[in-house]
Amino acid sequence: MEEKIHEISAGHLTLSKVSKIMRHNYKLKLGDASRKRILRCREYLDKKIAENKEPIYGVTTGFGSLCNINIDQDQLSRLQINLMMSHACGCGDRVPNEIVKMMLLLKIQSLSYGYSGCQLITVERLIDFFNEDVYPVVYMLGSVGSSGDLVPLAHLCLPLVGLGEVEYQGKVISGQELMQVKGWEPIQLASKEGLALLNGTQNMAAFCCWSIIHATQLSNWADYIGALSLDVYDGRIEPFHPAVHAVRPHKGQIDTAANIANILKGSEMILRPKKHVQDPYSFRCMPQVHGAVKDTVRYVQTVTDVEINATTDNPTVCPDDDLVISAGNFHGEPIALPMDFLAIAMSELSNISERRIYKLVSGTRGLPSFLVAYPGVNSGFMITQYCAASVVSQSKGLCMPASVDSIPTCQGQEDHVSMGANAGTKLYNVVLNTERVLAIELFNAAQALDFRRPLKTSPILEQLYADYRKVVPFIDEDELMYPHIAKSIEFLRTESMPNLNKDL
Repeated sequence: MEEKIHEISAGHLTLSKVSKIMRHNYKLKLGDASRKRILRCREYLDKKIAENKEPIYGVTTGFGSLCNINIDQDQLSRLQINLMMSHACGCGDRVPNEIVKMMLLLKIQSLSYGYSGCQLITVERLIDFFNEDVYPVVYMLGSVGSSGDLVPLAHLCLPLVGLGEVEYQGKVISGQELMQVKGWEPIQLASKEGLALLNGTQNMAAFCCWSIIHATQLSNWADYIGALSLDVYDGRIEPFHPAVHAVRPHKGQIDTAANIANILKGSEMILRPKKHVQDPYSFRCMPQVHGAVKDTVRYVQTVTDVEINATTDNPTVCPDDDLVISAGNFHGEPIALPMDFLAIAMSELSNISERRIYKLVSGTRGLPSFLVAYPGVNSGFMITQYCAASVVSQSKGLCMPASVDSIPTCQGQEDHVSMGANAGTKLYNVVLNTERVLAIELFNAAQALDFRRPLKTSPILEQLYADYRKVVPFIDEDELMYPHIAKSIEFLRTESMPNLNKDL
């Protein structure tokens, strides 16, 4: 199979491209134009240091509140190593390898614009890490999201100089062992390089990218699973009529109504005469709730598209303007706020899903109590709803916005921080929780469909049911349920759906 190559360039890096690079295991190659920009910026910075008698923050001075301490020329390289070692203060769980690899991609992209002053060899070594599946060991906790993601990026970049740890070929080894295994020499950092590597928002941005990619998929799944639940609950189709949504024309609402109506085309059950005049909101208001989630995902994606095409370290080196400017592009607020917003949206997607689960097991509209033929001796699907309720409750707790908090750091020099990294890790957990709840809803909806036989749902949903039944069976009497929930989650991760949004 021919190797797929993505060339790092100044061209716009889309979230769709990030998804394809990760999903299809692309290798990275530094484009000629990027190579020239990196070399030019480094040459300019070296010349600026040699000619300039005034201190340059982070280049010939200390960091943070130590910015007024000048560093002698012969100590500039040591300054960078000390920075990396002292800032590697992460704790908690490890960042998943998939997100670490995304961090590498985004850091490489940011450095490639030629505004950071990195050496070419440093960027090329990061590309080696990406291409050869070297995963630096990075921890979830430690970044306050201003001065960028100092702590996680320190862990990400320590192996460049033979320090820290990496996971390579399934084993965790030291940075020094990695150098020996690969036959590499540790990078000799030049002035400003440590700061270029540690400043930036690539940890936050990687969590945001991962979350948007998965949120898009789950938002699409929610329409299919919700449509199946609506049908097996003997729901009404009228709330999805386009006339309703034309008078309140939010794009997500219109798209959701049309999507669910199309999914249900050809169903025997949806067109049956109904005894009830209305459905509960969790069914009737799917266009309004699922649609608002879609609109939120789209908004956060537009912000993230800007962020992953930006230079976010400090100071910014501008050869064309003959300037080295200490400013604040590392501040995570532009994506911290949207990530908190997306966490709320995804929590709501799981919240409404759990309410549909509750209705399916409630023993109403002709479905048996707890979706089992012989309740009493069998508890059936009773506790699946408990589990979903627990997961939803945790997500609600995680939706307290991280970005409204700020704890000053660095002796007050860094007196307003974004807490964007915490927003990212919370969002990550909410997305995983939403996947779990939707998987439980599918588990229940498929079970309910079997109690509606010989009636059929729509051809699209019958195909979904058939695919699902290949991995999760009908539950006749009580048995271990957690393996079926695990398989349901895996089904959502690995199976594709007709008409899914293929952009991500």
